[in-house]
Amino acid sequence: MAVPKKRKSHSRTRMQRAHDALVRPHFITCANCREPRQLHRICGSCGQYRSRQVIAVAQK
Repeated sequence: MAVPKKRKSHSRTRMQRAHDALVRPHFITCANCREPRQLHRICGSCGQYRSRQVIAVAQK
């Protein structure tokens, strides 16, 4: 099993973790019902994805 010869410095450790930050999900408006939805996801309020009805959603 590989074992590092030298201890990794604080600077190098933090540089490696620079890409681990949490990102906020991006929202867009649905073209059909104008409700906010995440990118590349089915709209929860109308059930459409890319102008196609994917799931049946009970209307209010």
